[in-house]
Amino acid sequence: MIRRIPGGGGWLSQAAVQALVSLLGASLLVWALLPLAPGDPARRILEGQGIEDPTPAQIEGLRTELRLDRSIPEQYVSWLGRAVRGDLSTSWTDGSDVRTELLRRAPATALLAVTAIALALAIAVPAALLAARFPGRWPDTATRGVALLGSAVPSFVTSLLLLQVVVVGFGWGSTLTRGTISDVWLPAAALAFALAATWSRLLRASLLEALSQPYTAMVAARGASRTRVLVRHALPNASVPLLHAVGLGVGALLGGAAIVETVFTWPGVGRYVVSAVQRRDLPVVQGFAMMATLVYVTVSLSVDGLSRLIDPRLRAPA
Repeated sequence: MIRRIPGGGGWLSQAAVQALVSLLGASLLVWALLPLAPGDPARRILEGQGIEDPTPAQIEGLRTELRLDRSIPEQYVSWLGRAVRGDLSTSWTDGSDVRTELLRRAPATALLAVTAIALALAIAVPAALLAARFPGRWPDTATRGVALLGSAVPSFVTSLLLLQVVVVGFGWGSTLTRGTISDVWLPAAALAFALAATWSRLLRASLLEALSQPYTAMVAARGASRTRVLVRHALPNASVPLLHAVGLGVGALLGGAAIVETVFTWPGVGRYVVSAVQRRDLPVVQGFAMMATLVYVTVSLSVDGLSRLIDPRLRAPA
C-alpha cells in the first residue's frame, strides 16, 4: 500500500507520482521477461495461425511488422508507447488481440473478486467482534483457531474440498461454471476463506487495541455496554487497518483467483493467463501483469483516500 504522505494538500499529487513510478517499474519487470522466452516469437505466432513450416521470408516479415528486429531498448519504448494507448500486442499462439481478450474475461473475474471480498467481510467482521467481545474465553479461542486453520490452507486445497464435498457429495452446484451469479458462490467461498481468516485476526487485534484507549474507557464508564462500545466506538477506528488489508487482498485475489478459476473452470482472466503460461504466450502474461498492476495501484490510491476520510489523524500535517 502507498504510505501516508504528510503535508495534507499535496497528498494526491505525490500519490499519483508514486503510482506512475510503480507502473513504470512494473512495465520494466514485465518487459524483462521477453529475452527469457524460448524460441522465435514470429515463428510461434505463425505456427499459432496454422502455418506449420513458415518460410524465412514470412518469419522476417512478421518480425519487422512486430518490431522484433529492433534492439531490446527500442522494442521496450515502442511497446510502452503502445501500452499507454491501450495496445497490449497480440497473442503469440492465436494472433488475437490481448486487450480485447482480457477485457472480455474481466467481468467474470470482477464478479468473483467482489463476491469473495463481500463473503470474507461478512465472515471476518462478526468473528472479530465476537472474539473481541469475549477475549481469552472460548469464543475468542474458537474463532482464532478457525482463523489459523484458514490462513494455513491454500485456496486450491479449499477449492478441491468444496468440489468433493459440496458438488460431488451433496450434488449442489456444478464443476463446469458459466461465469454467472448462480455459479459464483463456491469459487468465491474458496477465495474468501483465507481472506476472512487473515482479516478477522487483524480486526480483532485492532479492536482490542481500540478498547484499551482512554476514549473507550470513558464511554464504558458512562454506562455503555461492551457490545455498544465495540460497535459504535471501537469498530470505526479499528476499521482503517482492515481497509488497507482489503486493498492488499485485491492483489492476492488477482494471483489466487487464477488457480481457483482453473479448478472451477471459471471463465475469467486468471484461467486465460494460466493457459497462456502453459503455452508460453508471453504477450498475454505481460498484458495481464500490467492490467493487474493498474488495478492494484488504483485500489491502493482509493483505499488511502478513503482512510484519510475515515481517520482525521491521517489528514494532519506532519
